Amino acid sequence: MASKAIIVGVGIPMIVVGALMAWLWAPLEGIYQNQVELVGSTIGILGVVFFISGLFYTKEPVMH
Repeated sequence: MASKAIIVGVGIPMIVVGALMAWLWAPLEGIYQNQVELVGSTIGILGVVFFISGLFYTKEPVMH
């Protein structure tokens, strides 16, 4: 069972914001371009981690 709240509420928005920061905002910056790209990429990567963890989240422990 996947958690749609984690995927839709956290993962996807973080991916979108990180991509927008890295691709749209960073080229407009002068001195701080590298830092904005780094922060945007980090937010995007964390969004992917939250997205994947939302796919594997279950409320009940799986006992094998």
